[in-house]
Amino acid sequence: MTSDELVKKIADLALDKKAKQITILNLKEIVDYADYFILMTGESSLQIKAISDHIEDELAKQGIKAYSKEGYDYLRWVLLDYVDVVVHIFNHETREFYGIERLYADAKMELITEEEL
Repeated sequence: MTSDELVKKIADLALDKKAKQITILNLKEIVDYADYFILMTGESSLQIKAISDHIEDELAKQGIKAYSKEGYDYLRWVLLDYVDVVVHIFNHETREFYGIERLYADAKMELITEEEL
């Protein structure tokens, strides 16, 4: 699966669990450590866990395993690293505080809604 296909699949899986503010940052032309960041917000620690688990479980069924997972113990910001695609699942406060979109303002950004997939 290409990174383009993987990021769309992850967005679709996030929508399955009602993730909010799903944003894809295309980093291909500005950094060399990832092709995409995909950011999303969960409304509770339970929802953040559900989103993370769903993405991991469904991709594992296709033989795609995360290189690493961070933040799962606290569920304020879970990071799933699929090498070319890095998934960031935030609660509202943490997403606002770190402002990843502002840090990567030069990246092409795409807001994902159910109609787009």
